[in-house]
Amino acid sequence: MISLLIKNAWLLTMQGEACGFVEKGAVAVDKDKIISVGKTEELENKWQAEKVIDATGKVVLPGLIDAHIHTGMALYRGVAQDMNNWLQKGVGPFFNGITDEEISIGSMLNVLEGIKAGTTTFGDYDYPMARIVNNHYQAGVRCHVASMVNELPSNLHHLRVGEIYPLDQTIGKRKLKEAIELLDKWHRKGNGRITCALGPQGADMVSKELLLEMRKLAKTYGVKVHIHVAQGERETDQMIKRYGMRTVEYLNSIGYLDEDLMAVHLTDATKEEVELLAKSGVSMIHCPGSIGLIDGIVPPVIEYMEAGGKVGLGSDQAPGNNCNNMFNEMKSAAIFNKIKKADPTVMPAEKALRLATIEGAKAIGLEKEVGSLEVGKKADMIIVNMQEPGLSPVILKPVNNIVANLVYSARGHEVETSIIDGEIIMENRWIRSVDEQEVIQKAQRAANSLSERIVKRIQSVNN
Repeated sequence: MISLLIKNAWLLTMQGEACGFVEKGAVAVDKDKIISVGKTEELENKWQAEKVIDATGKVVLPGLIDAHIHTGMALYRGVAQDMNNWLQKGVGPFFNGITDEEISIGSMLNVLEGIKAGTTTFGDYDYPMARIVNNHYQAGVRCHVASMVNELPSNLHHLRVGEIYPLDQTIGKRKLKEAIELLDKWHRKGNGRITCALGPQGADMVSKELLLEMRKLAKTYGVKVHIHVAQGERETDQMIKRYGMRTVEYLNSIGYLDEDLMAVHLTDATKEEVELLAKSGVSMIHCPGSIGLIDGIVPPVIEYMEAGGKVGLGSDQAPGNNCNNMFNEMKSAAIFNKIKKADPTVMPAEKALRLATIEGAKAIGLEKEVGSLEVGKKADMIIVNMQEPGLSPVILKPVNNIVANLVYSARGHEVETSIIDGEIIMENRWIRSVDEQEVIQKAQRAANSLSERIVKRIQSVNN
């Protein structure tokens, strides 16, 4: 007797062409692993299951992977849109005024948002991760977490635009200590659902000594380094003033470019830098919605893939992107790059879906565990109702429209069921592990308190 059998589904296994489409497909799960994938008739004859889900009219596919997300910024969703100097003028007052408890409360809101839109793996990159990681554990999701390390004092918003950041080694040492404690306590915990990385915030925000120490530690622990790279003019200006070279050249000069590096954004990376990074085995994490809204730029993801580089997708953070929804990121990646290249064949739907599943898994180093419906892999999958108005009708011949409609039409609410590590985390839109309304209400109260403090602070400064 196995744990679960899902039958009569349209499967997208992510193996082979057409995203591995199987008609009248089935997936057999025992405990936390996929033990069989194939036709319903075959698996029904082979297995008896404790629970059977009839997925007629629905698609079953691997859970979506959000390779880069700051869940701790959820409370100030939508406060920094349509402006320049996003970091200092937009999120600065909120970032500097929020408490650790409020960060944690907001984080759970982002986790629930992601689950309800099909995310099963969260590449959370934030601070204080020691508190945030408990949300992932409680919710039952898979996560690849990094405690964000920098040497920046809290009063950066007082600096003039273009002024070099002061770096404080005391802050860096404290945050590095916390990052190591996170690794020691959480890496491979929760039946392996929780994995860790080391997360320097950016080459412009930590010293060379700290960067090298974190790289050495990553090798010792066997984990990746998750870092913002070539984020834009602000970072490039800081790097040239401090080191006399751009970020990618600098990282190369200190031996930082290899397969253990996850480079987020690459907003203003040059053609030569893209080729160097891809050739070095570095993963690019592409956050199209966030960078589009914050900078009005489409990063060089097409060029990166053409150079043979590994690429995953990320939703980034709520004040820059407004949502943490991987269907939004797939659609944005496809449409933005078509516009950028003036070519409708660029970034087809199948490629966008692969970036949010198997290619995303490769980018964060979890491809042996998740990203495809494959025997021996973890049972991380979602069931999407294709009978929703926006996803209907389903056409299989002469053209199969399922993948195109998932990428260009789905909004996330069509995800009915989420299975992570073999456990049903959400069924019929109801999340079993957490009280959704309680999370929303706590987040609203915390946002009210945060906003009131910021208003008072602004008033006191003006007076």
